[in-house]
Amino acid sequence: MPYCVVTAAAAAVAGGAHAQEEEEVRIFYQPYGHGATKVLLIIGFAGTYESWGPQVKGLTGAMEPVDEEAPAGDDSGAAEGVEVCCYDNRGMGRSSVPEQKSQYTTAIMAKDALALMDHLGWRKAHVFGHSMGSMIASKLAAMAPDRVASLALLNTTGGGYQCIPKVDWHTISLACRFLRARTPEQRAILDLEVHYTREYLEEAVGSSTRRQMLYQEYVKGLSSGGMQSRHGFEGQLNACWTHKLSTKELDRIRLAGFLVLIIHGRDDVIAQLYYARRLAEKLQPAAKLVELHGGHLVSHERSAEVNMSLMEMIKASKSNTDLEEWSNLPKKADDNRSDFWCLLDQLVLSVSEMVMG
Repeated sequence: MPYCVVTAAAAAVAGGAHAQEEEEVRIFYQPYGHGATKVLLIIGFAGTYESWGPQVKGLTGAMEPVDEEAPAGDDSGAAEGVEVCCYDNRGMGRSSVPEQKSQYTTAIMAKDALALMDHLGWRKAHVFGHSMGSMIASKLAAMAPDRVASLALLNTTGGGYQCIPKVDWHTISLACRFLRARTPEQRAILDLEVHYTREYLEEAVGSSTRRQMLYQEYVKGLSSGGMQSRHGFEGQLNACWTHKLSTKELDRIRLAGFLVLIIHGRDDVIAQLYYARRLAEKLQPAAKLVELHGGHLVSHERSAEVNMSLMEMIKASKSNTDLEEWSNLPKKADDNRSDFWCLLDQLVLSVSEMVMG
């Protein structure tokens, strides 16, 4: 199986003194397709590389992973193709599960992604992230903007208090049921409600409904891959809660010269659309915002539209499209107002961290 080994020394650069205690972390990955265009897909909280299936097929036209040990075949036309790599974050799937929460931050996990790019021999890539993966992707872009060809953030939100879903009886019920879920069957029922809109789930698929079809797929996936461990759950939760982008980091992203695409489902019950819009505003003039009818897993629910938007950004990047031409947001009327919101976000996050200990 393909693994990238992240050494403790590499992680220490991102994690500080605590990272010196870390053992080697093995990151499981799968490459798909062939081509000069490189795309790194970073999945979100408790997700595995397989969750990127619709995007792998849409970007490469293939669903079978590349056998890196197989003899090289006919590469004619590969220059025009797309090579994709998706992987399991630390704490999930076939990747290592460090036991200490301090080994899970978006900075450390961004270093994992950069180590994987080095392992693959990729100098630069289009970096796409979903949910927590978008936090990791944005942190990577701020840390190493010269390694990013373009940046796509799907169903994104900020860290800390921004991770908290809109509070109503529905989300409170979901949270309580999530904490009580102990079996793949219980977790599958909950995941479907969180990931998709009710309208999508009740669509007829043959003699069944999409809900029934997806339920079987989710149970099978959870049963074969196993439920996320306590260490992985608490660690990735820590990464989400402690994530933040400073004004300086936001400036590094928006002034780096690459295109930014933010895609969000209007009916997302996990990542609030409000914060995606705010982030898009902060990343002007580089950002385009695409809002679609769909839930948290809009990459599945509206895969055709999502894939089309991603390919449009890849093509626009290759043709050196001007940032002002790319963005669909109104120009900033007052930079001081944007600075105020950045400072307020950081202040609230700092207070939240003090309260949570």
